[in-house]
Amino acid sequence: MTITFSTTRDLTAAQILPIYEANGWSAAQKPEQLHQGLIHSHSLVTAWASDRLVGIGNAISDGHLVVYYPHLLVHPDFQGQGIGRQILNRLQRHYQGFHMQILVSEHQAVGFYQALGFRQAKDTQPMWIYAGNDL
Repeated sequence: MTITFSTTRDLTAAQILPIYEANGWSAAQKPEQLHQGLIHSHSLVTAWASDRLVGIGNAISDGHLVVYYPHLLVHPDFQGQGIGRQILNRLQRHYQGFHMQILVSEHQAVGFYQALGFRQAKDTQPMWIYAGNDL
């Protein structure tokens, strides 16, 4: 099956929710906020198998110095095909040369991000105020 990538923002909450639910992300419990947050991100890249959303990644940035990649998801049925790597590569090309590219990785994804050049930040600890219930 051919996977196509897009940077358009004309996607619906109904298209977004299945990929978040399939990956067990609590953001799926707030569909309208999730939809608005994604379409208003600084950058958004989506991956499609025909009309099915199979991958998504976004960036929040000041546009000059710092970029944060909060979401990178690939539907479990399509994982292991390089879709996540392609999404992140497309996002990183947009922010090439930025002073700081930041993300928070779940433990099982650390190797994936390390293969893309990310390293644990020296003497730092991720911190958050989290409204989810999947800690």
